[in-house]
Amino acid sequence: MTGEELRRKFGRRIRAIRRSRDVTQEKLAEYCDLSPEYISHIERGKASPSFDVIARLSEELGVEPQILFDFTGLEERS
Repeated sequence: MTGEELRRKFGRRIRAIRRSRDVTQEKLAEYCDLSPEYISHIERGKASPSFDVIARLSEELGVEPQILFDFTGLEERS
């Protein structure tokens, strides 16, 4: 798996968890002290979040960090 593929899958996972909790990008950004644009970049696989950001995302989404990397069942897009 390339870095680009990993970023895309990670972003799709973040989006899926965020949506399952009925949280907007704006609210997640506010909770994590990030910009909504940065959340959008993460979800589109355009940004590589730091460990600190991954920790904040997992905390605010209410999941352990490793859950953010469980790509089982993610819909593949080209």
